[in-house]
Amino acid sequence: MFGFIGNIGPWELIVILLIALIVVGPGKLPEVAKGMGKAAREFKKATSGVQKEINDVMKFDDDKPNTIKKEYETIVNTKQEAAVEKAEPAAEEKVEEKTEDK
Repeated sequence: MFGFIGNIGPWELIVILLIALIVVGPGKLPEVAKGMGKAAREFKKATSGVQKEINDVMKFDDDKPNTIKKEYETIVNTKQEAAVEKAEPAAEEKVEEKTEDK
């Protein structure tokens, strides 16, 4: 839970809490703790949102080459089919001309 703090033991934590109690006072300490909790929650929400956006962009970039490849293959196949369709009537005409010549 306190991985970002480092190696703080229980005695160090007690000293920090006592100093906070002396500086802020017993009346304001719950309000300060509540405010710090809200700030930590908002920070975590903001960082998780940014992290999600980065992951979405990375996932989109991973999918993008496949999409481009599929679009390229579709275009090539369409052009090949069109070329075959144009070539078939011309080939049939040549066959008809050869049979007529004989």
